[in-house]
Amino acid sequence: MSGRRLHVAARVNGDDVELLCDPEQTLLDALREELRLTGTKEGCGTGDCGACSVLLDGVLVCSCLVLAAEVDGREVRTVEGLAPEGGARLGALQRAFLEHAALQCGVCTPGFLVAAEALLAREPDPSEQEVRYAVSGNLCRCTGYDKIVRAVLDAARALRSAAA
Repeated sequence: MSGRRLHVAARVNGDDVELLCDPEQTLLDALREELRLTGTKEGCGTGDCGACSVLLDGVLVCSCLVLAAEVDGREVRTVEGLAPEGGARLGALQRAFLEHAALQCGVCTPGFLVAAEALLAREPDPSEQEVRYAVSGNLCRCTGYDKIVRAVLDAARALRSAAA
């Protein structure tokens, strides 16, 4: 590390935050170490597993591939930001994951939830193929993907019903 720290001001999960980060520090490390948002997980550190997925200005990204300094002035949404009304209750997507047992060890779950959230934001009535494609950048070694896909489809139905 060079010893030089960079000032970053961003909006994270709806809150304005400021932090000092090293020029080489990833967004993943800044979220976990500086902001103590530990829901985002490191799986591979190379952008291959999706465990560190977050939404950056509404776009799904692997936070291990984004420098913390790059989010200055931007909006970041982590798995912690998916819970409605400050986390007092579970959202439809989170409930569906529990009801369908679409999780086991939990390392990949935050990335799947964020990827599914990104899909449902742009496509409220996805097909099974669309769900499978949307989560294809996320790896899980514990469950089959069928439970995850069923959970996302069920959450989509619940969200559409609630909106009607």
